[in-house]
Amino acid sequence: MRRITVAVLLFFAALSFAAKQKVAAGPELLIRLEAEFAEDVARHGHDAFLTHFAEDGVEVVDGGGFDSLDAMRKQPHWPEGTTLSWTPVKADMSASGDLGYTYGNYVYTAKNKEGKLVANYGKYTSIWKKQKDGQWKVVVDMGNSSPDPKAK
Repeated sequence: MRRITVAVLLFFAALSFAAKQKVAAGPELLIRLEAEFAEDVARHGHDAFLTHFAEDGVEVVDGGGFDSLDAMRKQPHWPEGTTLSWTPVKADMSASGDLGYTYGNYVYTAKNKEGKLVANYGKYTSIWKKQKDGQWKVVVDMGNSSPDPKAK
């Protein structure tokens, strides 16, 4: 009887663990990917930013132009104190499940010419594509600056 009780308890524990490990899909997956992207960048800066891009990914530069991943790799590392954080507002995924987007708000903080940290605000859009190896990578990232939301 004791063995049956232990087996039943283990079975329900495994079911509970499996339910907690539910794999995200659709927009929820993209929100999770975006959160992981933001976490990596918060911890590791510019280098982490690049690891989330597809090899053919581009950044649409605020004010003009496009930077390929190779061009982004040649950019100088962010100076000490520089941070970039963002929060998605919405995400959606194609019916085929291999392409999606997120958009939201960002805050980029860097030192100005006088050495003072200044926050710059904006909106962003990231387009994500499932790669041949199954990983999701950013294929297009764009942002545009906007006024401080608290200044309104």
